[in-house]
Amino acid sequence: MVLKDLSLKLQYRTDADNLVSEFFIPCLSNSIEYDRSVQYITLKSISTLSLGLQNFAENDGKIRIITGDRYSTKDLDILGKIFNKKNGAFSFSSIHGYKLDILQKLVQKNKIQIKIAIPRSEHVDGSFSERIGIFRDEQGEMVAYTGTSNETFNTENRNFESIDVFTSWNDRPRVDIKIADFEKLWSNETKYVQVYDFTYAYQNNLLKYDSGWAIETLS
Repeated sequence: MVLKDLSLKLQYRTDADNLVSEFFIPCLSNSIEYDRSVQYITLKSISTLSLGLQNFAENDGKIRIITGDRYSTKDLDILGKIFNKKNGAFSFSSIHGYKLDILQKLVQKNKIQIKIAIPRSEHVDGSFSERIGIFRDEQGEMVAYTGTSNETFNTENRNFESIDVFTSWNDRPRVDIKIADFEKLWSNETKYVQVYDFTYAYQNNLLKYDSGWAIETLS
């Protein structure tokens, strides 16, 4: 099955739909690429995506994430080690080591890439919080969506939220706009925001510890 074969709605909303089972999992399972910009992301969410990537085409699967600069202390410490390729592989001995090993291997193969967006303008007084998602399948069809801060649509999420969905076969102009917005961010060509590779941001102390932001443990 490919994305075009899915029965997708124009909107998914908590009161009427299950965002995980009805939208996110079907799209991710039938994609070979996934782009995401979101306000924050956790080690748990990245690890969950890394397991989903195992279902992608072996040679083509790729996930690109653009996120803000705040992380829990534990998450930032582990992600810093995973993305520090100069030191080679890092051994994880915890009960969650299997997920982290998979994540580390995918990072080393550039299958999962993360960039950090930090507002750098008097016109932006808060944090980076743009919420865009784009799925691509092996036939070149795409599904874009906007909304939700729940970066993996985790089943434990209890937020009331909605997303708007656009497909390349029914609304190509809107999909192209979302793709262009993401690519400009990825290439650091967006006004008011400076975008850095995760490793650079980590090594240059641009990332912030914040225990108040979505502290999660792997499960």
